Amino acid sequence: MADKDVLLKLAETIAARKGADAGTSYVASLMAKGEDAILRKVLEEAAETLLASKEGDKLHVIRETADLWFHTMVLLAWHGAGPQDVLDELQRREGQSGISEKASRKPS
Repeated sequence: MADKDVLLKLAETIAARKGADAGTSYVASLMAKGEDAILRKVLEEAAETLLASKEGDKLHVIRETADLWFHTMVLLAWHGAGPQDVLDELQRREGQSGISEKASRKPS
């Protein structure tokens, strides 16, 4: 399975479980708790990824990054988006310097 396919398959699984029984699905339980619960999980996993990096344990960093990506994908699903939307945005930015891309964004 291609790398992109793994992300898209995971996104399909997350979408399918959004409305499942919260007692039997972790994704459904997070969705039922609302956006703040999802945001807390993303923040928690980001912190754990940073701490794993500081420990210098490559496998720990990889595992925590997988958790972070998963919870970020749950957040994307909350907003009706998925990994293809992020891949499209990265492709749009390809060939631009980070400085010029950031400067091209409209201030919020």
